[in-house]
Amino acid sequence: MKIIVACDSYKGCMTSAQVADNITAAIHRVDPAIEVVSYSMADGGEGTAAAFCDACGGEMVEAATTNAYGRRISAQYALIEEGKTAVIEAAGCIGLAMHPREKRNPLMASSFGVGTLMLDAQARGCRRIIVGLGGTATNDGGMGLLQSLGARFYDEHHQYLSPQAVNLEKVRYIDFNRLNLLEDIELTVACDVKNHLLGKEGATYTFGKQKGLYPAQLERVDQGMRNFRDQVKRYRHIDLDAFEGGGAAGGIGAVLIGLLGARMVPGIELLLSYSTLEKEIADCDLVITGEGQSDAQTLMGKVPAGIAARAAAANCPIICVSGALGIGYEKLYELGFIGVYSIADRAMSFLQALEQAPAKLQAFIYSLIRTIVSLQRDFRSSGFTQ
Repeated sequence: MKIIVACDSYKGCMTSAQVADNITAAIHRVDPAIEVVSYSMADGGEGTAAAFCDACGGEMVEAATTNAYGRRISAQYALIEEGKTAVIEAAGCIGLAMHPREKRNPLMASSFGVGTLMLDAQARGCRRIIVGLGGTATNDGGMGLLQSLGARFYDEHHQYLSPQAVNLEKVRYIDFNRLNLLEDIELTVACDVKNHLLGKEGATYTFGKQKGLYPAQLERVDQGMRNFRDQVKRYRHIDLDAFEGGGAAGGIGAVLIGLLGARMVPGIELLLSYSTLEKEIADCDLVITGEGQSDAQTLMGKVPAGIAARAAAANCPIICVSGALGIGYEKLYELGFIGVYSIADRAMSFLQALEQAPAKLQAFIYSLIRTIVSLQRDFRSSGFTQ
């Protein structure tokens, strides 16, 4: 039997590689002879750089940058294709998971660190930069990223403004004279988000609450974002709200696509274009995929959806094993899944779920594979053939 394991990370709990290791260990407890081929997966968020590095045999490099709140940190990104392409995940420096819930304040968070990593890649001679957007703590409209590339922002009194969401509504003048447009570099955005920048379906209303904004703050922050859009349009004649995916990462998507000319590609599709998964899936017996939580949003370009499409093309059975199941998870069956499961077996706190996830995952996979192997054995002994 040959099984392919291709799961996203269980965010805040296990990386993609750790999920694969736990699944593989459980499978081999049932039968060490089962061939397991595992892949690190990501859709543009946490783990994207490492997944590309694994797929392409690249290397992870470190660079000095800043986190979402301006603290100096060292972050990693991947160099692939003989160092000509950099894969930067925004979550690697301004990630939401880097900060405990009680210390998150998106009004004061900045995307400055992402631009710093892009400049580092440019200095290393990269000709292409892939930026993974997902899992960020920021909602600054990409203001910080622009400042790291040379832009400056001022209020009505010509006073300098720091690049934070709290200052979006105050922007009246923008100095783009020193903006590094990275014109010698091909930019690609790896992201599964299709939201525009503004409005009820935009960056703030859709993702603001999970980043720490209170419901009462959403309208004012969205209005601030609208002002920022208006000021950029006045200077550059570009409407940042016009781009699908512009609402990704608190507006970073709009800046990368609208001002820097980046091309947006679904993260999982881009990663699979570098991977050997499609070749391996052609002769496998089962595919296992999953993520932290599967729900209706999974169909919108998340890792399990991308893997399911490949399994369907190869007529290979596929199951989804996730940390939790949310509203609308039943729709995953429309993608061809023969089973969609959660590893949670009883009510527990969020902290308990994180701590027990590796053991719960192994226990579930062990039971599942043992059942499959037993059924195969029974079918053979009864003379049943497919």
